[in-house]
Amino acid sequence: MLQGLYSAAAGMAAQQQRIDGVANDLANVNTTGYKHVRVGFRDLLYSSQGDQAGASVDAGAGAAASFVGRSQAQGTLQTTEQPLDLAIAGSGFFQVRTEDGRTVLTRDGGFRLDNNGRITTADGALLQPQIQVPLNTPIDRIAIGQDGTVRANNQVVGRIQLVNVTAPDGLRPLGDNRFEVTAESGPAGAAGNDSAILQGRLEGSNVDMADSMVDMMNAQRAFQLASRAIHMQDQMLEVANGVKR
Repeated sequence: MLQGLYSAAAGMAAQQQRIDGVANDLANVNTTGYKHVRVGFRDLLYSSQGDQAGASVDAGAGAAASFVGRSQAQGTLQTTEQPLDLAIAGSGFFQVRTEDGRTVLTRDGGFRLDNNGRITTADGALLQPQIQVPLNTPIDRIAIGQDGTVRANNQVVGRIQLVNVTAPDGLRPLGDNRFEVTAESGPAGAAGNDSAILQGRLEGSNVDMADSMVDMMNAQRAFQLASRAIHMQDQMLEVANGVKR
């Protein structure tokens, strides 16, 4: 009976992780370039039940949720007509350098100019490789081509280089819609010819509200079912204790 309690509790924990993942997706439905998480399930350890149950009878210890990466589907492209709003059509990432000196990857193309004319994210992370436009350049005089070439007042001042990794699911999420390269993802290299930069646009989240709400309801019902199984196991234990007395 105790094994039944453990299995049901493991199921509750797994569904809670699933609920947390869906809730995070729904919270980021309006986040630029956000990719929704994918949660899978795996069996926990099976063990033999002994001679009385038969040599071929094994019982499992329940299930556990596993993070299996993020959907890389393209989000909806939204037109903003802001010269430093950039969307990536196809695969790839922008590279930015954070305050602690790390170079990280992001799909969020909402850029700005700092006081020195350098292209940065909204919170000040510098675009890599660094691009600086002449001071006092009107924002509408900045043009960015699909190949990443940046022109200010019709003069080339740099080129935005998109990068990609072999296995995007292996990237380590850092929060703020940023990711760090790991051994599982492979090193960052130049993005392929299927990638292009679109000026004056932003890539929206690829979270589907309807699908996410259905996933949330399914996870909640599964959680309730596992909770009910624990309640039934508890009632059976009460009966067993009463018979013993």
